[in-house]
Amino acid sequence: MRNLELPGRSPVHSSEGMAATSQPLASQTAIEVLKAGGNALDAAVAACAVQCVVEPGSTGIGGDCFCLYSPGGDARNPGDIIAYNGSGRAPAAASVEWYRDRGIAAIAGDSVHSVTVPGAIDAWDRLVADHGRKSLPELLQPAIRLARDGYPIASRVQVDFASQAAKLGRDENAARIFLPGGQAPRVGARHRQPDLAATLERIATHGRDEFYSGETARGIVAYLRERGGLHTLEDFAGHQGEYVTPISAEFRGHTVHQCPPNGQGVIALLLLNIISGIEAGSGGPITLERIHAEIEAGRLAYAARDAWLADPALAEVPVEGLLSAEYADNLRAAIDPARAHEPARLIDLPNHRSTVYLTVVDRDRNACSFINTLFNNFGCGICTPSGVMLQNRGEGFSLDPASPNRIEGAKRPLHTIIPAMVGKGGKVVMPFGVMGGQYQAFGHMQFLTRLFDYGMDLQEAMDAPRFMPNPFDGNVDVEGSVPAAIREGLAKLGHRVTRPPKPIGGSQAIWIDWDEGVLTGGSDPRKDGCAIGY
Repeated sequence: MRNLELPGRSPVHSSEGMAATSQPLASQTAIEVLKAGGNALDAAVAACAVQCVVEPGSTGIGGDCFCLYSPGGDARNPGDIIAYNGSGRAPAAASVEWYRDRGIAAIAGDSVHSVTVPGAIDAWDRLVADHGRKSLPELLQPAIRLARDGYPIASRVQVDFASQAAKLGRDENAARIFLPGGQAPRVGARHRQPDLAATLERIATHGRDEFYSGETARGIVAYLRERGGLHTLEDFAGHQGEYVTPISAEFRGHTVHQCPPNGQGVIALLLLNIISGIEAGSGGPITLERIHAEIEAGRLAYAARDAWLADPALAEVPVEGLLSAEYADNLRAAIDPARAHEPARLIDLPNHRSTVYLTVVDRDRNACSFINTLFNNFGCGICTPSGVMLQNRGEGFSLDPASPNRIEGAKRPLHTIIPAMVGKGGKVVMPFGVMGGQYQAFGHMQFLTRLFDYGMDLQEAMDAPRFMPNPFDGNVDVEGSVPAAIREGLAKLGHRVTRPPKPIGGSQAIWIDWDEGVLTGGSDPRKDGCAIGY
């Protein structure tokens, strides 16, 4: 329990239902859906649709979606936890050779070539049809109203708008919609997206096929091809997400469930396997020794991610080897407590890579862990005339022909977004997730160790200072709330310590106390959101 004399927030407690999102309007929408007879899956989709309007830098209908869903909170048998991979694919014409022949050495995040087919709408439609109680048209209505009538710009949303002004200014539609009067709207200003409202209305009227083969699809493809994209209507019309089998690992007497690759959930589990053999220590999670150990574990795990993680439909991904005890032992043994290693050091496997996350639990204890993304803030910065901001997930592909994650036609890229669930005794006890792109796998480990190793409550575990090894430049991003003496100590160990431009990530979680019939929720203070229960 937190010190009540200090600034902060307490966890939220309720008994009937609960939603935790990074935007209060989305949390409220989810609760309204629950009270109107919808279940946790319905509430999650409606809340996410609202976030695609009111938190447009983080997510949108031009992005991707992953979901874990447990009907009744069961986690006893294989198949009790339902996993859905709603990630999109590269254009069929894409290949390493096509880009190399044109002198393109890497897929830039603000390039038309970083746009993959958006999977979110398909995922929402399929999940609601299979597991919801409401219809997708009904669940889209709150988002339509907010896009049409306007919503107030929240504090973190304004920061994201302002920080991406240069990117938004490069696309005529993005500038028109998100930089009214040539600048980012101020906090509290009422912002409208009438083009997006009209697009959502068409989807509500004509169904998911409107987005993949109708007027909306034709407009997106035309806009991309005008800018040199390889996308075709056939790429959109052929898109389909898929149900997948979750993977899991044991940690501190609990089972942690993740979606399998092409997402990096396997790396979150690998990190837990490594950390499970490292003593927590008595000084709490913010000590020099503990931070150094987590950074080194993260570097090794992310090196494994970049070496082996890819679309399992088109590459062999050694999940069993990555999750083996032997591999975790080898990585743990490679950590030197006295110095930092080179960022990209790789340990061979034994023989045998912005977002909104939200979670909802309803009165029947259906539990939903749900994540939707544009990847970078405002994705690639390309916004269609219909108000659809497009993701830049294709930046996750490699142009190295030897990489399992090399770009290929209709291939899914290495994905960072990973919803998760924790189970114990045959029941789901906590749907949770972490936002923040590359941080997510590391963030899952960080959140769970603070919860289980250090006895923090949900909110304390989210509030605590964060740090992460940056897999791109080898630096260690450390929030300013980490004491200066520790930052200096990290530098002496050989870490290149940097201050991140924004707070690291975000998170939401709901704990289910089955004995008391009580739900406890938390929402990250680095975002604008909250947990709401009833």
